[in-house]
Amino acid sequence: MKFELKNAVWINAPGSFSVGEDSLEFDTEPNTDFWQRTYYGFCNDNSPALLNEADFNFSFSVKCSFGYKKMFDQCGILVYSDSENWMKAGLEYENERISRLGSVVTNSGYSDWATTDIENLGCVYYRLHRRGPDFMIESSYDGLFYTQMRIFHMHAFGETTVEMGKEEPMIGDVAPLRFGLYASSPAESSFKAKFTQIDLRECGWKAHS
Repeated sequence: MKFELKNAVWINAPGSFSVGEDSLEFDTEPNTDFWQRTYYGFCNDNSPALLNEADFNFSFSVKCSFGYKKMFDQCGILVYSDSENWMKAGLEYENERISRLGSVVTNSGYSDWATTDIENLGCVYYRLHRRGPDFMIESSYDGLFYTQMRIFHMHAFGETTVEMGKEEPMIGDVAPLRFGLYASSPAESSFKAKFTQIDLRECGWKAHS
């Protein structure tokens, strides 16, 4: 099991990028973002993202390194069904003192935004777990100790079902989804985003008993 970078597919491909055996690097494009409607009113769906597809439960992790330059610059992990159903998690630059570690879950065309203010960093690790239509996203500053950011549900991938004594749905019950890596510069900015230590494995988020 592996996240195959060379077989992954771009949405909104950047002007240039470099794909290695286990790394991805590209410069963000100005005025790119993912957001749908809530509070701000606008709909943006034009950030570069490199995605693979999976029809099984998994855990996916990556180290994101960056050189942010301007407010709202961001990069991290993306789960993407279509423009109105997706999730992104990343660190967003706010100012010289802080950045916002957070996530956006978009269901049926409306985004939310959950954040925690932290000091500015040069890299963050993320780990995404999938169990059917339910997910958990975690973050780490050293790639060893992870803490939970949130648990969420994606309506586009079905309903949550719990059967006593059954830890996972059958493979045919797990809808295909696209997931991978993204980076955005919603303002007039551009920075270099680098993704390394990319790992895909069987789901390590145990079923609730």
